[in-house]
Amino acid sequence: MSNARSARMSLKQGEVYVWISGAAVTLTLLIAATLIVVVLVNGLGFYWPKDLVTVTLADGTRLLGEVLEHEPIPERGATRSLYKVGNRDLYGADFRWVDDADVRARERAPEAVALERAEFGNFYGFLAELRLAGLDAPPAADPWQRLEWARREVARRHEAIAQAQAALSVVNRRMQSLAGRIQTLRYQGAADDDALLAELEAQRASALAEFDRQNRPLLEQVATLRAHAVLLRDVAGTEQAVPLLDIVRAWRPNRMGLWAKAGFYAGKLGELFTGEPRESNTEGGLFPAIFGTVLLVIIMSLFSVPMGVVAAIYLHEYAREGWLVRVVRIAMYNLAGVPSIVFGIFGLGFFVYGVGAGVDALFFAERLPTPTFGTGGILWASLTLALLTVPVVVVATEEGLSSVPRGMREASLALGSTQLQTLLRVVMPMAAPGVVTGFILAMARAAGEVAPLMITGVVKLAPTLPIDGEFPFVHLDRKFMHLGFHIYDVGFQSPNVEAAKPMVYMTTLLLVLIVLILSIVGVYLRNSMRKRFQGAAF
Repeated sequence: MSNARSARMSLKQGEVYVWISGAAVTLTLLIAATLIVVVLVNGLGFYWPKDLVTVTLADGTRLLGEVLEHEPIPERGATRSLYKVGNRDLYGADFRWVDDADVRARERAPEAVALERAEFGNFYGFLAELRLAGLDAPPAADPWQRLEWARREVARRHEAIAQAQAALSVVNRRMQSLAGRIQTLRYQGAADDDALLAELEAQRASALAEFDRQNRPLLEQVATLRAHAVLLRDVAGTEQAVPLLDIVRAWRPNRMGLWAKAGFYAGKLGELFTGEPRESNTEGGLFPAIFGTVLLVIIMSLFSVPMGVVAAIYLHEYAREGWLVRVVRIAMYNLAGVPSIVFGIFGLGFFVYGVGAGVDALFFAERLPTPTFGTGGILWASLTLALLTVPVVVVATEEGLSSVPRGMREASLALGSTQLQTLLRVVMPMAAPGVVTGFILAMARAAGEVAPLMITGVVKLAPTLPIDGEFPFVHLDRKFMHLGFHIYDVGFQSPNVEAAKPMVYMTTLLLVLIVLILSIVGVYLRNSMRKRFQGAAF
């Protein structure tokens, strides 16, 4: 009888619901931790250099590659292994499943060489010959040492050529400026400026000739560098010449020690965070996507947070309660549940085709029909996400304002402060934890959204960043890359599924970490501000 009474008391006091809530939170944390572990294992583990093995099959076929994974074949009671054999330009596919029952011999290949190329993925084989057209390599007994010296020398010369081509950007910008002035004059139809137009045309032709004159020998030097190549032989004896300029890195995994492999691994991770994407985004780095994601969130925050905070202050502090305020609040809550793709359609119609087209008609009419702001760009994508996240900021800010005791407002007003002074010096500092929480939640949500971006400015590969060294330095009309869209593109649009897996896992890990860090920072700031103003509140 007492047990039944205790159970009823516990139910009335809500202890059961506390336990249910705790179990739900624990389960959510376990799921999130499992996701992160899976991504870590499958993403980070892929970049560790694995040994190359030579496999002889029952039919006499020989393979050379890395063993990536094993899996059972239940219907046959057997197992199979996935080999990364590389050499996509020779075999058509650089991954191959092999039944373990068909393997007659498997051995390590000490002299095997792995090359990561700018195109066609990795090449696995053996050094046959080094073809250096006029490049005097120092004599060395080991062909590998001669290859390493030749790669460093070619890279040094190519870097010097790249710097010389970069210096030509001054001439290129001059040509672009002249072309813009010519286009403007032609659009304005200034018949009296024929002499000026002819002079600008002559200057542009002169600049173009100067650019060609300086760039032509540089292109010839690049062509000369491409003549330096290494001849490799695959495990079947097929020879393949690879230009040294196309080699991103070369290594002999079967001869590498622990520290050498650790250095290789660190270099791969460094390239992942600082390099440019290659091979349809399945190789290379993620820097443009990271940069685009961070810049998008920053621009979005500059619009969404002020709008959300001002709207919340008006609704909570100034607006009189009535049917209109209730309708606005209901609409705000409903907006928080609208699918993000709807905001994307609105952003496309209003910002891109509406505001952007108007800006082009007013300021860039001479460039039409080629749009400048009348097409997708990072500015319109940021404004679309700002509208998406404003309800989050408004709700969090209103909750923060509601947490401030009414007595604090009345005491401030009684001491002679105006309503604005009370708001700025008493209410807002105490409501700051809620405002900061809304700000961080908005940033976290914006970092993970993809659907609105697909139609407002995100692209598979952006040739230039929205911020660079060219005037006006910040180009909000440019398209950009985003980590979320990068996951979609590589995971679902890449024809080479196995090669895309590591990049999908690493991009997912990076995006999850960004959102997680933002959330942790938000919780920390909220708790810190709450402790700071707790004494003042009571």
